[in-house]
Amino acid sequence: MFIHIFIYRLKCILMDRELVFWTMLFPLVLATLFNMTIANLGNGQTFSPIDIAVVENEAWHKDDNFKLALNSVSTGDDRLFNLKMASEDEADALLEDNAIAGYVVVDSPLRLVVNKTGTDQSILKSFLDNYIQTFVTFETILAKKPDRIAALIDNIVDRREYAQEDSALGGEPNTSLIYFYSLIAMTCFYGGFFGLREVSDIQANLSAVAARINVAPVHKMKTFLSSAAVSFLVHFTEILILLAYLALILRVDFGSRTSYVILTCFIGSVTGVSFGMFISALVKKSESFKTAILIGVSMTFSFLAGMMQHGMKYIIAQNAPVLCWINPLNLLTDAFYSLYYYNTTDRYTLNIIVILGFVTIFCLGTYFIIRRRKYASL
Repeated sequence: MFIHIFIYRLKCILMDRELVFWTMLFPLVLATLFNMTIANLGNGQTFSPIDIAVVENEAWHKDDNFKLALNSVSTGDDRLFNLKMASEDEADALLEDNAIAGYVVVDSPLRLVVNKTGTDQSILKSFLDNYIQTFVTFETILAKKPDRIAALIDNIVDRREYAQEDSALGGEPNTSLIYFYSLIAMTCFYGGFFGLREVSDIQANLSAVAARINVAPVHKMKTFLSSAAVSFLVHFTEILILLAYLALILRVDFGSRTSYVILTCFIGSVTGVSFGMFISALVKKSESFKTAILIGVSMTFSFLAGMMQHGMKYIIAQNAPVLCWINPLNLLTDAFYSLYYYNTTDRYTLNIIVILGFVTIFCLGTYFIIRRRKYASL
């Protein structure tokens, strides 16, 4: 009997074109639009040399140390500055036209002239501060211990980095991935349409089909479980199709933990279907009203998870962190990003444990509501 119900329920779901469109085709269309508009959002930041000027005065020609330092960072493909020589009047004119970020006057001390604040001006100021600090230190040590000049030069040349960047599995920060990961999470929650339909189809007061199911000589829970298995199978298959499209066609990076990604999709599908079942069992209204609730909750959760604006995810995390933990869609998004970025599974595991807690609540709530529901007449 289970197989018989399973096969016929599968045919019914596959013939529902509207359901298949919203749960499979619509996410594929959104993924394509995302790829066209925001795929390179996190890769478009490149550094360009900063245009600056130096006032060509007598002090500049005499200061060989500063001249050597500035020229060394103004040549080559990886140069920091595009250097121009000008008189002070010419430098003022260039600055007024925003042709340069600022200009330097070689004096005692060095003088930086800018007309606004910004990243370029901060970099230029940091370079000058570093040069002045190094030069003063050099002069002080030489005045006290001139015999240490060789060791001092070696120390200045041998600059060491004591901080090492350790990214997880080669994953680089990429804000555009939040959109794609939250899209998968939203698709998981669209499994709620399947769950909503399954519960509605066994509530005899909502449709003639449900009434016939309730009077059939088959236990209602057996019918429900076989139908739910079909819904989950179809929905999980749709998510795998979306995942394959993102990874193989759109080249969205999910990291190297493929098995964990598929497991997360599996858990996400269970979460979405069980959420729809819970809403359908809990709300004693029409199916259209339940659908409106399901869409409203899913869209709200998607927005808070960063699907419309990736910065919203971090705004919520900073100002209302509790919302991050009561939003299953955000937890799914964070689980995908944890697999991509972090070199451990600690954060991923925590996300999955909380999600499974929601699944338990949805499933138990649905069970206890359905098993106690009886009808006086059909």
